[in-house]
Amino acid sequence: MSGTHPIRREIEAALNSSCILVRGTVDFAAGEGPMLASGSHAASVVLIGNVGGSIWPAFSRWKQTYDGPDPLDTWSKEIIYPLAQTLGGTAYFPSDPPWQPFQQWAMRAEGLKPSPLGILIHPEYGLWHGYRGAIGFAEQIGRDDMADAVTVGRHACDHCHTKPCLTTCPVSAIRPDPADFAVCACQSHLVTEEGQSRCMISGCLARNACPIGAAYRYPPDQLKFHMQALK
Repeated sequence: MSGTHPIRREIEAALNSSCILVRGTVDFAAGEGPMLASGSHAASVVLIGNVGGSIWPAFSRWKQTYDGPDPLDTWSKEIIYPLAQTLGGTAYFPSDPPWQPFQQWAMRAEGLKPSPLGILIHPEYGLWHGYRGAIGFAEQIGRDDMADAVTVGRHACDHCHTKPCLTTCPVSAIRPDPADFAVCACQSHLVTEEGQSRCMISGCLARNACPIGAAYRYPPDQLKFHMQALK
């Protein structure tokens, strides 16, 4: 693609078989970026993640031969970490310290905003996307304006008049302000018979009720996997 930095093209090609996707790029001012392995600050990070159930087939096949802890994090690291080394970059993961501001990076890269559930909502993919890692580089990679459709100023929730996420949760854990999410109420419900037979099997009811990006909703097995990971 014209205008795409060669490093980004290499990342996209290397990730093709796993269907992990480049989610965007953030360029930093001098000294603003995260620390690289070299001890200097990154000039750019390339965000890497999933859209809908894109990663589920490849991850499911890999998981059949893995019986250890944190399978999704482990799988992501097995793919992203060697790629970062090959390209002379530094890999960062949401699960590993020092904790990096992945949500802030995502908001800068794609212009996303938080939903009442706290998950960043995408105007096309809704709540059905995620970030598996990022790779930092000493040089600026630059955005790909053809691929990175930043949506600054547009919040998908502002265009949702019914807001079913606020009324579907059986324990009213979801509030308009993401900071008011009732974590304890949610966790207490998940261990009840109703929570085990509904949310834990088919995914968060409030998340499923969101009409934005419904076509990208995770497949049933992936929904169940993510809910089981909350235990």
